[in-house]
Amino acid sequence: MSGTNSPEAVKKLLENMQSDLRALSLECKKKFPPVKEAAESGIIKVKTIAARSTEVLTALKENSSEVVQPFLMGCGTKEPKITQLCLAAIQRLMSHEVVSETAAGNIINMLWQLMENSLEELKLLQTVLVLLTTNTVVHDEALSKAIVLCFRLHFTKDNITNNTAAATVRQVVTVVFERMVAEDERHKDVVEQPVLVQGNSNRRSVSTLKPCAKDAYMLFQDLCQLVNADAPYWLVGMTEMTRTFGLELLESVLNDFPQVFLQHQEFSFLLKERVCPLVIKLFSPNIKFRQGSCTSSSPAPVEKPYFPICMRLLRVVSVLIKQFYSLLVTECEIFLSLLVKFLDADKPQWLRAVAVESIHRLCVQPQLLRSFCQSYDMKQHSTKVFRDIVNALGSFIQSLFLVPTTGTPSTTTNQAGNNNSGGPASAPANSGMLGMGGGVTVLPAFEYRGTWIPILTVTVQGSAKATYLEMLDKVEPPTIPEGYAMSVAFHCLLDLVRGITTMIEGELGQVETESQTTTETASSPAQSLEQQDFQSVSDQMDKETVSRAVWEEMVNACWCGLLAALSLLLDASTDEAATENILKAELTMAALCGRLGLVTSRDAFITAICKGSLPPHYALTVLNTTTAATFSSKSYSIQGQNVQMISPSSESHQQVVAVGQPLAVQPQGTVMLTSKNIQCMRTLLNLAHCHGAVLGTSWQLVLATLQHLVWILGLKPGSGGALKPGRAVEGPSTVLTTAVMTDLPVISNILSRLFESSQYLDDVSLHHLINALCSLSLEAMDMAYGNNKEPSLFAVAKLLETGLVNMHRIEILWRPLTGHLLEKVCQHPNSRMREWGAEALTSLIKAGLTFNHDPPLSQNQRLQLLLLNPLKELSSIIHPDIRLKQLECVLQILQSQGDSLGPGWPLVLGVMGAIRNDQGESLIRTAFQCLQLVVTDFLPTMPCTCLQIVVDVAGSFGLHNQELNISLTSIGLLWNISDYFFQRGETIEKELNREEAAQQKQAEEKGVVLNRPFHPAPPFDCLWLCLYAKLGELCVDPRPAVRKSAGQTLFSTIGAHGTLLQHSTWHTVIWKVLFHLLDRVREASTTADKEKIESGGGNILIHHSRDTAEKQWAETWVLTLAGVARIFNTRRYLLQPLGDFPKAWDVLLDHIQSAALSKNNEVSLAALKSFQEILQIVSPMRDSDKPETPPAVNVPVPVLIGPMSTPGLSRPFMRTDSIGERLARYPGSEPSIVTDEIEDLNLWWAAWNTWYRIGSESTKPPLTCDKLTFIPSQPFLTALIQIFPALYQHIKTGFSMDDLQKLGIILHSAVSVPISSDASPFILPSYTEAVLTSLQEAVLTALDVLQKAICIGPENMQIMYPAIFDQLLAFVEFSCKPPQYGQLETKHIANAKYNQIQLFAPAEWVALNYVPFAERSLEVVVDLYQKTACHKAVVNEKVLQNVITTLRIPLSLKYACPSETTWKLAVSSLLKVLSIGLPVARQHASSGKFDSMWPELANTFEDFLFTKSIPPDNLSIQEFQRNENIDVEVVQLISTEILPYANFIPKDFVGQIMTMLNKGSIHSQSSSFTEAEIDIRMREEFSKMCFETLLQFSFSNKVTTPQEGYISRMALSVLLKRSQDVLHRYIEDERLSGKCPLPRQQVTEIIFVLKAVSTLIDSLKKTQPENDRFPGPFTISRLRTPEAAAASSSTTW
Repeated sequence: MSGTNSPEAVKKLLENMQSDLRALSLECKKKFPPVKEAAESGIIKVKTIAARSTEVLTALKENSSEVVQPFLMGCGTKEPKITQLCLAAIQRLMSHEVVSETAAGNIINMLWQLMENSLEELKLLQTVLVLLTTNTVVHDEALSKAIVLCFRLHFTKDNITNNTAAATVRQVVTVVFERMVAEDERHKDVVEQPVLVQGNSNRRSVSTLKPCAKDAYMLFQDLCQLVNADAPYWLVGMTEMTRTFGLELLESVLNDFPQVFLQHQEFSFLLKERVCPLVIKLFSPNIKFRQGSCTSSSPAPVEKPYFPICMRLLRVVSVLIKQFYSLLVTECEIFLSLLVKFLDADKPQWLRAVAVESIHRLCVQPQLLRSFCQSYDMKQHSTKVFRDIVNALGSFIQSLFLVPTTGTPSTTTNQAGNNNSGGPASAPANSGMLGMGGGVTVLPAFEYRGTWIPILTVTVQGSAKATYLEMLDKVEPPTIPEGYAMSVAFHCLLDLVRGITTMIEGELGQVETESQTTTETASSPAQSLEQQDFQSVSDQMDKETVSRAVWEEMVNACWCGLLAALSLLLDASTDEAATENILKAELTMAALCGRLGLVTSRDAFITAICKGSLPPHYALTVLNTTTAATFSSKSYSIQGQNVQMISPSSESHQQVVAVGQPLAVQPQGTVMLTSKNIQCMRTLLNLAHCHGAVLGTSWQLVLATLQHLVWILGLKPGSGGALKPGRAVEGPSTVLTTAVMTDLPVISNILSRLFESSQYLDDVSLHHLINALCSLSLEAMDMAYGNNKEPSLFAVAKLLETGLVNMHRIEILWRPLTGHLLEKVCQHPNSRMREWGAEALTSLIKAGLTFNHDPPLSQNQRLQLLLLNPLKELSSIIHPDIRLKQLECVLQILQSQGDSLGPGWPLVLGVMGAIRNDQGESLIRTAFQCLQLVVTDFLPTMPCTCLQIVVDVAGSFGLHNQELNISLTSIGLLWNISDYFFQRGETIEKELNREEAAQQKQAEEKGVVLNRPFHPAPPFDCLWLCLYAKLGELCVDPRPAVRKSAGQTLFSTIGAHGTLLQHSTWHTVIWKVLFHLLDRVREASTTADKEKIESGGGNILIHHSRDTAEKQWAETWVLTLAGVARIFNTRRYLLQPLGDFPKAWDVLLDHIQSAALSKNNEVSLAALKSFQEILQIVSPMRDSDKPETPPAVNVPVPVLIGPMSTPGLSRPFMRTDSIGERLARYPGSEPSIVTDEIEDLNLWWAAWNTWYRIGSESTKPPLTCDKLTFIPSQPFLTALIQIFPALYQHIKTGFSMDDLQKLGIILHSAVSVPISSDASPFILPSYTEAVLTSLQEAVLTALDVLQKAICIGPENMQIMYPAIFDQLLAFVEFSCKPPQYGQLETKHIANAKYNQIQLFAPAEWVALNYVPFAERSLEVVVDLYQKTACHKAVVNEKVLQNVITTLRIPLSLKYACPSETTWKLAVSSLLKVLSIGLPVARQHASSGKFDSMWPELANTFEDFLFTKSIPPDNLSIQEFQRNENIDVEVVQLISTEILPYANFIPKDFVGQIMTMLNKGSIHSQSSSFTEAEIDIRMREEFSKMCFETLLQFSFSNKVTTPQEGYISRMALSVLLKRSQDVLHRYIEDERLSGKCPLPRQQVTEIIFVLKAVSTLIDSLKKTQPENDRFPGPFTISRLRTPEAAAASSSTTW
């Protein structure tokens, strides 16, 4: 335009116009003057305009009617030359746009006339075109007239005019619509108020439209009318019209100006109301027509489809669908359904071909397909259009295989023979070969069940270039070459797949990116407009949900049909490229389904590829079941037609490349692989490689197939899990062609790469892969059950390979991976399978530990533990080969990674510790080897928290009974470990405390209680406690050697290192370790077997003291008890401050008691030794004299009073090496803690009670007596009694009468216990020696200690004297009456069989010789009485009487006593006692406390002086005289100590004494003496003494009181009576004797009597005067007159 507006152009225009007008004027000068005039006036007009106007063009336009008039008139002349000139001038004006509307109307009218006259037709068309294209002034009727003019010219006879007009019409129609577009463009910013149109029902309601739009509307409406063969409304003057041309115009408008119809309601209305019904109407012949149906059968003839119209209609439909789909949803549904119908087998071939081409056009527009899916398939109650299209394609392809193709439509019913009526490719269908220059070239083709269809190159991939839709010039239907329809349909499928997948994947990618960015922005903290963001995120989510629904529906709609078609084509394909395309389509679909998470469809496509990879009919369960599930009916209905799923045929002529054995439990024959199988296999590998991330559960299918293929191809796993072409294990059954041989390394390589690429999979996909491998492996394992055939190791090998390449994220797959290997593979009965499982597992563990993780393992403890855990779990597997691999792995790990195991130690140690007794020596040895390595090399490198586990493991080896040496060595290891603890104590303690604090914190955070053994002792102490506990367990091992070694180690360890423990921990040591051990040992000992053990294994002889389990346990008990007692002794200073020391003390005492009461002499004696040991501890001193504690040990220190001995106890009470003494040597500063005295007393009392219980129980006589009766031994009893003095020192302050009585019972019982005849020679002295046994000495010592304590003790203790007397007196009785021990029969000591000690003879019990003991006791009694006679208690309790009573027994027995020393001692003792006691008795005479004593004493004198026992025959004269002197001594005692004090003595007693003296004064003799001895044996001295005493007391001089005189009276009366008797007897005897002289004694006696009587008479005379003062018949004072004395002394017998 700028060109026509420039001044130059305007000037030129003016010039041209003027010259045109001049030319016109010249031409018309002659013939047409009016024209000439008009031309000239025109020139003037132009000049005027040019002169006057500044805007020349505008002025021209305004006056254009006048300017144009001359030219119009010129055209009216109908002269060709003038007409041409005028038209040219008009065109020039038009091109400068100086034509007004009126002028234009005039021009058109003029052109119409020319047209009617058929003048300058081409020029006319040209003018119309210029007019309409250069400006927009032509409207309405003028425009319609111009268009009609062109149409009219189109239907002329002239071909050139015809074609030019056609082109012009097309251009004009375009121009009309372009104007409208431009108009819209101009007005787009003006918002119009839409005028409400009543439902757009009136087709003329175009008043709302702008001018250009109105023209376009009218034009389009008339085009529809014309095609429909109706009269036009606007294009008035049309004479004829063809449908084909009309349809072409409609198509071009619809195709070129879709926006017009979309933007304007009026136009949309036209589309809906006019175009669509028109199309449907025109389609009807095509729909109704059935090829091959007989015309005569129907009443009305069916109109045949007409190719040109049909083809154009399809083009219009294509445009409608493509451009106006959104407007014409329902109509498009109809069109698409029609299209689908056109594919039916009964439609003509050309129609099917064109329909396929149309569908192809749709298939390359994925967005359109997406719209179909959204509008139809996703709506309820709507036709599933998209699904139908795909299914139609599928059934179309199937029908091509099922129905032989024919080139031309045939009306015959028999179509079989029409093969050769086709086009050029009419070779026999099954040949597939074309001879070309002698060579044979295989055409690409599909071949299926005898039907051969070539594949033609029809289009470039991705574009729908149609052949038959473009044949606009053809009127007759073309011949379709064979294979064309198939090829187009095949391309449809490929393009459909490609389009859909590309579109969806693109959108998916976009959504993923967007969602990622939105997530990122939403999560970034600096968001001010949070609300807005959340809104956008939720919008995003909604949008994604909608999109995803569409994608899923599209896939769901098409996959079945696609799969059916593609599977069929895959099976039929004989061309590698076609196969490749099909496989690619299946692969992309599988991947897409995978990405969308559509499992069923994904699996179906994968199954198809898998089936293609395997030989036909191959029995692979996983595929068959999946397929069955996917295609349950194996057929689907497509538009009411039932389409069978065609199963792959096995007849395809493929090259066989490999023959192998199928992988099955029972392989039947061989199977073959073709090149297509290998091609499918590659696709499968490709799928797994590139799309592994979306395979999910389909890995199962893929891997199962690969496993079978690998097996058939004979690939076997090598190191690291990679598959290599195997050795020919399976024999000759595997045959491979060279082609596949070269492929094998490649396949093997791809397979490895496939698993290597698993490192790029996301975590979920990786899990799917692992799961699939695991289930494959399970299948392989099932197959390997029950036979020793080579198992398929594919899965295990690939699990290993996958694990190794995913080391960088091993955590996420470790559990499923190792779990499977552990639980399933390693426990499999097939050794090869099992071996591979263990190999895989140990390789993974070693690789995991050596891998360079980020962060490194040392900083990622969790990972390290995770890696080592399976190693530990292998321990639960019983197969020795697996365990050996496990231990070898541990050894390798120790050697390579030992220093850096860190937190992994517990697991490694756990493996060693898990070896059980029953697992064979070699395993135990290997494990022990590992442990020794750990203890020797790695203790310093492991975390201190693991030391406890080392202790446990070492302990567990001690308990293994396979190999005694290992057990003993492990105890040695425990000793080494304890040494290590001791040396590194500080370091270990610090680290453990740190760890403890951390754990405590964690526990608090979680709100749980920290739980560990021996809590709450400090962690380092816990370590020691675990060590002690382990040794404690070993102390009760069934094997004596282990017990002994463990016991010694335990007590040595506690002894050596116990000082390291915290004070409070000792509590645990005592209770949880020592007492626990004692309990167990006690229990084991008491229940041990008493059966004799013949030998100790091998040729070892067992000593008789250890020949039963019981005896062996006794040794353990002794060792343990001694050890514990030693700890209580040496560590008393540590233990006593503990809170429950008294309780512990009680428990220890209880153990000592139960040991002491055990029926085993060794144990019981040892128990007492332990008792002695714990009592040899002096209690702490008072504060005043306490030494100071050494600074190093802040503990209470016991203080030593020098070694204290008591008679009978030779051992000191305190060990000189005790800790206390050692501590006492240190000078120190800190005052020690005072031990509570009261508590201390309680301890000693507890000890006393225990002592009492032991004593009373052990000495209690047995109820029944047989040879198995247990009688305590003398050393035991001695030791028991020896404990008392020491114990008493501590309890004396509270020792009461009750306690004394308890003691008495025990002492009595202990002394009563007999001894075994076996032991008697070692314990008893020979009978003749009067020696005490050590037991008896101990008893006396005990009493001595007690007596001394009472002596210096407070007053209240002295009431105990009588009890002590009682006890001693009881012992004195033993001299005459040995004690009986229950019902036990004892022999006298003299009868014991000294020389007949036989091992198994019934035990004989020998009573001890109690005489020395009784005598010693008597001495003690006398001694004691001398000291205590005056004590109130002694007086009150009638001790003197008791002494006399006791002594009466031996005194009355006299010669009948077991030992003569007894009665002699008794007499002397009696005399001593009486000499002290009688004054006391007299002193207390008035109290009556001694009243009962006097008769006892009298009886005792009587029994002794006039004994019933006969002296032994062998008694010598001297001996007899000595004995008589003793009797005399007694009488002297009476005369000096008793009778003089008669006033204080009961009369009865004096009377008894008098009577006794009377009796004694008579000569008595023993009948057994010989005559010679009689003189001596008459006891003259004794009789004389008696008489003298009587006489002595008969004289009296002064009597102060009547009471005093009674003794004289008594003596006198007795004397007189005695004299009377003597005289009577003498007279009698003399009378009887006759001449014989009487015996000397009798004569002497009578003389003595007579003298005594005379003396008495003298005395009476002298005393008579004095006695007169006293009343009474017969008073003689007790006065020894000189005469009487003289008489007495001078008297001789």
